[in-house]
Amino acid sequence: MATGLLYDERFLLHRAPPGHPEHEGRVEAIWRRLESDGLAARCERVPAREAADEELLAVHTETLLAEVHATASRAYSQLDPDTYTVADSEEVARLAAGGLVDLCAAALAGRIAGGFALVRPPGHHAEADRPMGFCLYNNVAVAACAARSRGARRILVVDWDVHHGNGTQHSFWNDPDLLYFSTHQYPFYPGTGSLFETGGPLARGRTINVPWPAGMGDAEYLAAFDRVLLPAARAFEPDLVLVSAGFDAAAGDLLGGMEITPAGYAAMTARLTALLPGRVVLALEGGYNLASISASAAACLRVLLGEEPPREEPWSVEPIADRVLAEVVRAQAPFWPGVFSARA
Repeated sequence: MATGLLYDERFLLHRAPPGHPEHEGRVEAIWRRLESDGLAARCERVPAREAADEELLAVHTETLLAEVHATASRAYSQLDPDTYTVADSEEVARLAAGGLVDLCAAALAGRIAGGFALVRPPGHHAEADRPMGFCLYNNVAVAACAARSRGARRILVVDWDVHHGNGTQHSFWNDPDLLYFSTHQYPFYPGTGSLFETGGPLARGRTINVPWPAGMGDAEYLAAFDRVLLPAARAFEPDLVLVSAGFDAAAGDLLGGMEITPAGYAAMTARLTALLPGRVVLALEGGYNLASISASAAACLRVLLGEEPPREEPWSVEPIADRVLAEVVRAQAPFWPGVFSARA
């Protein structure tokens, strides 16, 4: 089976104002790298299509849909200090969300072996009633809700963007059938993502936050996967893994302060594909150094295509990361009996 790939030139129509980090050159750079490396040609293209109102309303309010729709009549709108639209932005945002819904549906149906969604605008900051942080609609949350109607009983969302995905966390805060796992720089925008944010009364432990100080790299992120994410995910037994694949935790990013390499992203992807072969779907979120995001996206896609990730060199975890992970395990232990020990 081929790996699915979602990309549409219409994603370029969401045009950024001068100097804005979330600009159309991001997806152009990744696409050029995937083509030049011969990776795009090895994938099965999944077409983008506009998400229907009912798909978006599974996550967002009618007020938010009306707010975004109103921007289609204006050449430029500023929805918050970070979030802009142009006349084509609503269509582009619907294409991103609808395309991701279909990419996940194809993976669930066994028509593709996982996939990569090269979409914009990003989505994980978008709240039910508020666009924010460059995001209009929450692509991953919309796709997760739609996947349930296609047979996904339990869904794991992994968010490795350098910023915490507040919108995704809040969308599923009290949902016991979705596990949200986030590694992020903290304190940092948007201010959410404490390790003590563990889910609502019906879903304790279904939110797992790993709040890092700046400077963490491959060793620390892989330790978070091995010590926290994978034990919980194996116990949770997801039917679909959705990744909010921001590459702004990459070394050299313009906004983030992390040090992940392309090999590190490949290793994280490989751990997820080993957990649930054929049902891992990555969706682009942030990432603002064009060289870093292109190399990192290509490394992830190679793993989705079945290539082995680069050999992991011996690594040691920073002591501060050991302390953070131990605190995360202690906070989560009451909700995961037999998985985590409170004495970690």
